[in-house]
Amino acid sequence: MAVIETHDLTRSFSSGTAVDRLTFDVEAGEVVALLGPNGAGKTTTVRLLNGILDPHGGSARVLGLDPFTQGDELRARTGVLTEHAGLDDRLTARENLMFTAKIRGLEARTAERRLDELLGRFGMADRSDDLVQGFSTGQRKRLGLARALMHDPDVLFLDEPTSGLDPTATRDVVELIGTLASEHGRTIVLCTHFLGEAGRLAHRMAVLHRGTLHAFGKPTDLASELWPHLEAAIDLGASAPADLLTFMRQVSGVQSAEPTPEGATLRVADRDALARVVTMLVGRGVDVFAAVPRPPTLEDVYFAIEAGITGTSVTAPLVESRALEVPA
Repeated sequence: MAVIETHDLTRSFSSGTAVDRLTFDVEAGEVVALLGPNGAGKTTTVRLLNGILDPHGGSARVLGLDPFTQGDELRARTGVLTEHAGLDDRLTARENLMFTAKIRGLEARTAERRLDELLGRFGMADRSDDLVQGFSTGQRKRLGLARALMHDPDVLFLDEPTSGLDPTATRDVVELIGTLASEHGRTIVLCTHFLGEAGRLAHRMAVLHRGTLHAFGKPTDLASELWPHLEAAIDLGASAPADLLTFMRQVSGVQSAEPTPEGATLRVADRDALARVVTMLVGRGVDVFAAVPRPPTLEDVYFAIEAGITGTSVTAPLVESRALEVPA
């Protein structure tokens, strides 16, 4: 069941079109990443889907509601974490959350229980009575996420949730988001230009560029459209000699075979072709220490799409491929 649906959603500003005929859907319990560089239209999309901005064309439904005519009702069921959380530095962590609870209309006892639960869950219990002005960027992000969850929303919109964080804080926030998605089945729309967190969290990705949706789907599905082949590394303990490379190229399903210091890199039609290569090598008495297929990564998919958009090969990333410090 689709929780979010858009059709030709469009919004312009004096500087130009920010969102141009955007059409996509998000299923219940799904994490969808809106990927793209700054200015791609990600934040405008979130504002449109929450009824903060009116569209100039097209339509949208979120939780069966029209954001543009039923905004108040919708926002009671959605949570938003913006890139800059907008916390009040003059208040403590507890006071910031309690203020949000009052705005949301939570009953006092429910608000206190929810507040304590979230502060504890996000590792902020010992800072609950400290002024926010002394908080680090990572602590502000965690508190902002807690605030977005105070009213237990059905859909969570996260706009650049790890922007400005160091690797350790990034790992902490990503793990929190992953827990919210996996344990609670919450629907999440994640706006980011960091491929690491998108790959870790998202079921599907939407690639935006200058307000236009250029690709939408599972990275594996998009990869199969972009690459009608599979790359694989064959470890032979030494570089494959010319006669062995020629032999491998003659195996059905092998598109190319090139030498590497450890053996060879193959381009094959599918895994069955790789299995045939290994079987025939072993049949010839060749020691095969490993045969590792290398499916396209999220980075490969993204940059291939961007190359198609710009009409050039991508030499500099338009989004950041930032590694996460994730425990093994």
